[in-house]
Amino acid sequence: MDPWLLTYDGFDPAREGLREALTTLGNGYFATRGTVPEARADGTHYPGTYVAGCYDRLFSQVAGRSVDNEDLVNAPNWLPLTFRADGGDWFAPGHAEILTCRHVLDMRQGTLSRLLRIRDRRGRVVWLEQRRLVSMDDPHLAALSTTIVAENWSGTLEIRSALDGRVVNDGVARYRGLNGRHLVPICAHASHGVIELLTRTATSRVEIALAARTTLAGGRCPTGTRGGGGERVEEGWVGDDRAVEVTAGEEVVVEKVVALYTSRDRAIAESEAAARSAVVRAGSFEALLKRHRRAWERLWRRAHVAAEDTGVQRILNLYVFHLLQTASPHIAELDAGLPARGLHGEAYRGHVFWDELFVFPFLAPRFPEITRALLRYRWRRLPEARWAARAAGHSGAMFPWQSGSDGREETPELHLNPRSGRWLPDRSHLQRHIGLAVAFNVWQHYLATKDTGFLAGFGGELLLEVARFFASLATWENGRYVIRGVMGPDEYHDGYPGRAEPGLDNNAYTNVMTAWLMRRVLDMIALVGSEGVSREEIDRFTGMTRRMRVDFHDGVISQFEGYAALEELDWAAYREKYGDIRRLDRILEAEDDTPNRYKVSKQADVLMLFHLLGARGLGEILTGLGYEWDAAAAERTVDYYLARTCHGSTLSAVVHAGVLARMRPGASEPFLVEALNGDVGDLQGGTTAEGIHLGAMAGVAVLFETP
Repeated sequence: MDPWLLTYDGFDPAREGLREALTTLGNGYFATRGTVPEARADGTHYPGTYVAGCYDRLFSQVAGRSVDNEDLVNAPNWLPLTFRADGGDWFAPGHAEILTCRHVLDMRQGTLSRLLRIRDRRGRVVWLEQRRLVSMDDPHLAALSTTIVAENWSGTLEIRSALDGRVVNDGVARYRGLNGRHLVPICAHASHGVIELLTRTATSRVEIALAARTTLAGGRCPTGTRGGGGERVEEGWVGDDRAVEVTAGEEVVVEKVVALYTSRDRAIAESEAAARSAVVRAGSFEALLKRHRRAWERLWRRAHVAAEDTGVQRILNLYVFHLLQTASPHIAELDAGLPARGLHGEAYRGHVFWDELFVFPFLAPRFPEITRALLRYRWRRLPEARWAARAAGHSGAMFPWQSGSDGREETPELHLNPRSGRWLPDRSHLQRHIGLAVAFNVWQHYLATKDTGFLAGFGGELLLEVARFFASLATWENGRYVIRGVMGPDEYHDGYPGRAEPGLDNNAYTNVMTAWLMRRVLDMIALVGSEGVSREEIDRFTGMTRRMRVDFHDGVISQFEGYAALEELDWAAYREKYGDIRRLDRILEAEDDTPNRYKVSKQADVLMLFHLLGARGLGEILTGLGYEWDAAAAERTVDYYLARTCHGSTLSAVVHAGVLARMRPGASEPFLVEALNGDVGDLQGGTTAEGIHLGAMAGVAVLFETP
């Protein structure tokens, strides 16, 4: 087993979406799923190309209400390339018998290869070898090289290369009742061997321009200029047909080089001209591949994580590969965040959550230019976060749980439970701890770089504004600072049974991390000075390091105030009835019940404190707050929540593996195995096909580099 190769033999329609996601190629600027070039979206295949930071907002009717959703746009499909033998059917899924099929992702070189042997309805056999790259050297270029052999026939081989702007956002089943037509066709051109397509997003009005140059060599038409139907233009689509005369056993090599630009790009006059110039000037596939390989070689020298087991090494390579394809050094010049599901699909609408919290420990020591750029994304949206805080009656900056183009709250008002078919209120915007994640990432970047200029500049501004928000969110009650009406990382609990107002009081994760934040702000002030910070603010920050409220019950940390009064769930009965209970929230809602009634967690909540702070760091904060805490209490708390978590998130196994590896290494293996296989094995049951889980992938890599 080569740890640098991910190989798929045969064709399995049920697993094709997973293969497409895991064989995505990207460079930080854009990424394209591993869909075969001749396929359209058909329920099995799903072509998807996503440009970092390219969003669009549309309105839809949901449950009798008009709602707006902003999506990471499925950009025009640059892949289309197909062929036909001597006037037969154009090759497409289902139009020929597949005799041999193999896909190989080469993670070291950043290429996707394909071997295919088919037989058409008239018995003609065609053998095909295909290679694909999305250039890590030039972020605007991609290329496809296809070698076609007419195995047992002679005649005319026709080639069709196209650019397709008629695609929609339709890659997630539960969103399909919503408006997903984000692309508006503007124009298409074809001349002198170059085809061009220009589209514009419907409301954000971002121009997306593609240009493609297709050349043929081999067969009886070395230049590829003779025969064929020529150039074809339709609304939102442009194609280039070629034809060559071949005899049995002859090879025809087709190269397609593509350039993609948008109106958001720098140093261009306009996107269409930029794409045209780039594709005309680009070299051959082999020339592009040579530079692409060198770029990947430089990345791997900085990013490789080693493991002793070959199978484990392959998964680590795969996860780091996808992390680098989403967050490559190219994003240092972009205004883009880190989508939770990468640039690999449309789950979560391509929004930015808190997943950087799991990514920064990997990236910051290796690629501080990337983590700095990701923090710039947050800093540029600081005015929106300040406005959100003021609108809610607070100071500082209140970052959104889901962020997109401009930093407003993108969490939908409703979400669909596929099990019950009901649309339900979505209260996850109450996860105010997203600001704590931003602050934690600021500090991670500082620890990796020791850049006090960063703290004195925009990094410190982020840290201070988040601290001001939590200082204003907290109120003084009975000798303690309390925070009410929020949600923790658990996500299964969004309110109290019988209480009309959503939100929870004194979530332990939120309160403890607030105390941590206040310590870090005071550290920053000691390092770079207190200019712009009042004495009153410093006193409040100091007080919150000493008097934040944390609830306890039965000798363990309570996940939130009132947690002890919740009912215990009959875990055995639910496992026996449903088998997989990772999404226990959907199961309970379909039974007209709610997880708000029970001591159950989707993922680590209290244990996130151990993951981020370590047992010692958590102990220092709790004792600093005046609570009794020791190793026995830590052990009890870990055991308590281990028994009450159903791991409905890929992040959960990562956190549990990390916590147990430090506290009792022998117990971490089951969680480590689950974390390793989370995406490559699609343990969440179909979710990876909609986009990889970037935070979990990075978290796994960190687990293997941590002593």
